[in-house]
Amino acid sequence: MEKEDLHTLRIMGIVSRAGDLSQRELANRLNISLGLVNTFIKRLVKKGHFKVSTMPSNRVKYFLTPAGLARKSRLTVEYLKYSIDSYKEIKNLLLKKYRDMEEDGVKSLLFYGAGEVAELAYLYLQLTDIRLTGIIDNKKNGKKFFRHRITGLDSINAMEWDLILLTSLDTTDQDIEMLVESGIEPERIALI
Repeated sequence: MEKEDLHTLRIMGIVSRAGDLSQRELANRLNISLGLVNTFIKRLVKKGHFKVSTMPSNRVKYFLTPAGLARKSRLTVEYLKYSIDSYKEIKNLLLKKYRDMEEDGVKSLLFYGAGEVAELAYLYLQLTDIRLTGIIDNKKNGKKFFRHRITGLDSINAMEWDLILLTSLDTTDQDIEMLVESGIEPERIALI
């Protein structure tokens, strides 16, 4: 799915729920520039997907037209197909990673990071003989992750594990550096 189509779908979704938002409010909700929102709105109006109505106090209200609703439906289906394909790729990647770990004799695993990636990693870990012994995430220390309590990096030496799997993809380099500085051998750190 093209990035432009994704922005269009997101704008259409917000407008269909709350068409009286200003372009600035749309930009803030979508986390894109005001100029980009303005460009998308103009394009959608020109294509007949949006209708604009002026309201009191110099505000406008956007309405999804029947053509816009049809376009939004097509984009939604396309987005779902794209998401399912991405999900399948992640599944295959994780299953291959776990097969390789099992071939290398890994019996126990520690996750480093407790976000969405960790949730998928946990889901597919259930299809293996590898045991999750803990999850480390300083920002979520004390919270629950499925049947595990998330702990901080300071508790890493109290757990038994063969390998750490980085399940936080935002700060991989810093995470590796922090783990190595904590005394973890680089060969005991795995990336997805």
